[in-house]
Order: sequence, then C-alpha cells, then structure tokens
Amino acid sequence: MTSFCCDCGEDYPDARYALGYRTCLSCGDIAAREVRFTVMPAYNKGAYQLISREDVARTNPKQAGG
Repeated sequence: MTSFCCDCGEDYPDARYALGYRTCLSCGDIAAREVRFTVMPAYNKGAYQLISREDVARTNPKQAGG
C-alpha cells in the first residue's frame, strides 16, 4: 500500500499513515508552522484551552504597561 499526501500528492511512508498523518513530512511541517495557538489555562485554576499567541501576552498580569 502506498500513502499519498493530501496536499502535494507525493507518496510518504505507510508507517506515517498508520500514525494518523495524511500529509508528507514536508507539508506537515509547513502546516505546523502556520498554527498560531497554544494551550494554557484561560484564568487562574481554569481548564486548559486553545488561546491565540497574541492573547497569551495579554493574560500576563505582571506585564509592564498592562
């Protein structure tokens, strides 16, 4: 069986497909660099949530000029 990248159409290892990846390593790296979110508690002792990296700077209570 040959697995093909859903972005560029190139074949990639079946072991990568078995792990749940549907892209080759190059396309997966490009997509991962585009993600602009991080996981952190939105407030003190809150549940962890996806938060944009811009909002992370605003959540720091000790930030100068905040």
